[in-house]
Amino acid sequence: MTVGSVVGMNKIHEQLTSAADEAARVVAGTRPEQFGDKTPCTQWDVKELLNHLVLWTSYSFERRARSEQVDADLMERDFASEPDYAARYRDQLDRALAAWAPDEVWSSTIDTGSGQTPAPQIAEMILMELVLHSWDLATATGQDYTCRDDVAATVAKAVADAAEMYREYDGFAAEVELDADASAFDRALAVSGRQPAGR
Repeated sequence: MTVGSVVGMNKIHEQLTSAADEAARVVAGTRPEQFGDKTPCTQWDVKELLNHLVLWTSYSFERRARSEQVDADLMERDFASEPDYAARYRDQLDRALAAWAPDEVWSSTIDTGSGQTPAPQIAEMILMELVLHSWDLATATGQDYTCRDDVAATVAKAVADAAEMYREYDGFAAEVELDADASAFDRALAVSGRQPAGR
């Protein structure tokens, strides 16, 4: 791996760290009395969205670094029912970020169970999940959500690359129309079928 590519991968890792910090903050601000509330993900209430976020952006995130799949017990675990779920999520995010820190992880291909995918591509998909679903949770629970411009640009690219496939499997709704001067973050939301705030 060249020095330039290492720097590029470290940039994505730093973006993941920023997005993880924001996700942890939103999860910590979610109250159990909100668990039955609706979310922008119409198939999930707040509790279901929270469980999805915790599973795929922390536990699965860590295992991807080692080309491991999520165990059945984790798939069935109700993270949100644990009284310290927010602290556990923060700790697991830190473990996941540590698992992705070595340069050799970024130069590897990840076994997804249906083929081999370059690690940077997996990382961008995880970043997309972190940002979009943290925004969903923040929106559903009345919290603000902040996304750095560089993180938003990476997520917008990942959303654009994945949109057709996600819509095929009902992962994204139809694209929302925006003005040409919309921010990268609003574009990411809109292309994924989400309505940006104030639009």
